[in-house]
Amino acid sequence: MIRAAVVGGSGYAGGELLRLLAGHPEVEVVQVTSERLSGKPVASVHPPLRGRTELRFSSRETLGDADVVFAAMSHGESSAVIGQLRGAAPIVIDLGGDFRLRDPDDYPRWYGWSHPSPELLGAAVYGLAEMHRAEIVDASLIAAGGCLATASILGLAPLACAGLLDPAIPVVVEAKVGSSAAGSQSGDSTHHAHRSGEIRSYAPTGHRHTAEILQELRLGSSSHELAFSATAVEAVRGVLITAHAFINTDLDDRDIWRLYRSRYGSEPFVRIVKSHTGLHRSPSPKLLTGTNYCDVGFERDPHSRRVVVTAALDNLVKGSAGQAVQALNIRHGFPETLGLEFGGLYPI
Repeated sequence: MIRAAVVGGSGYAGGELLRLLAGHPEVEVVQVTSERLSGKPVASVHPPLRGRTELRFSSRETLGDADVVFAAMSHGESSAVIGQLRGAAPIVIDLGGDFRLRDPDDYPRWYGWSHPSPELLGAAVYGLAEMHRAEIVDASLIAAGGCLATASILGLAPLACAGLLDPAIPVVVEAKVGSSAAGSQSGDSTHHAHRSGEIRSYAPTGHRHTAEILQELRLGSSSHELAFSATAVEAVRGVLITAHAFINTDLDDRDIWRLYRSRYGSEPFVRIVKSHTGLHRSPSPKLLTGTNYCDVGFERDPHSRRVVVTAALDNLVKGSAGQAVQALNIRHGFPETLGLEFGGLYPI
């Protein structure tokens, strides 16, 4: 039985992680920390855990030994205490952004601060199994990808990794995301009167997940350009990205289908969703609520070499906690789907 500690477990991602781990047959959660809620029952903050745990939040200063530490902290926090986290367990899985980028110079550019432990960035493994399964097997520091980045990477990887993107034309990605991606602490942008009925372009340029997409699709080291924008929509969970990619050769729909099937045909959590008819003929984040799936679709523009790629996921599961549990399974040699078998609800 793997003994797990969750540091910063009071937020939405931490709560989703605890929900998943409560149903994992090979994991026992031994400690959950929160400086703000220390001493309070974990189930009083995360209702799905009622009757499933007697744990109370404790201070990070009391962090004891474990087999794995999950860090579900705000950006900039885990890197400041990484020595303590690594001292508590031989494996650290970070749900935040502190170890996602390999180049230390990317942190001032995209996050606005200099990384306090740049020497660790080269050893950290980006936790997206579909891109780094082999590296995760031996990793001691794993960084789960951002939700918008995860959907974008999985949607575009078959084209990018096959060298089919036209370097003369930027890849344009528009990402729509629900309110839970903003975290559990309220602010002006999450106030009901400001959020209800709203569709807000909150990051038309400069979104930090751009750096992850450039890195993982290897666009930043080439002449390719990426134009990424993010829009907040009136939903609690879910990410839907729409990417406009121009290819450098004349492939038809069947060629592209074979390309996607070749890459994802054996992946347990990526599904190709493409049909000419029916209500559910393209990816929909609502259908993925609570699941670890990423649904990917595409359509070839008959009037140009444009391929419109769509990808959907639950930002708190495949875009965060579920991705972390999937990495845990790979790292410990468990079946990759263990604890992640929930297939969703319909209608919802």
